[in-house]
Amino acid sequence: MGDNDPVSDETPICSAKGCRTAAVWVLAWNNPKLHTPERRKTWLACDEHREHLSHFLDLRGFLKDVVTLEEWGRDAGAAGER
Repeated sequence: MGDNDPVSDETPICSAKGCRTAAVWVLAWNNPKLHTPERRKTWLACDEHREHLSHFLDLRGFLKDVVTLEEWGRDAGAAGER
């Protein structure tokens, strides 16, 4: 999807502030001061913001995994809800 493609209410969108682009990536993270080690919170990212959001989380030691939205959905279906 390009920047001008319409995004429906059902389309997951990027978590970057002000971005309304469809998400392509899932950034799985946790804050060890707040979450148990197995807990995974998620941010969604478009291609443009994936590196920026990943870097933000990684600098804090929070980033655990970056996978495509498609892969995340496939894994969640096989393993139950995350």
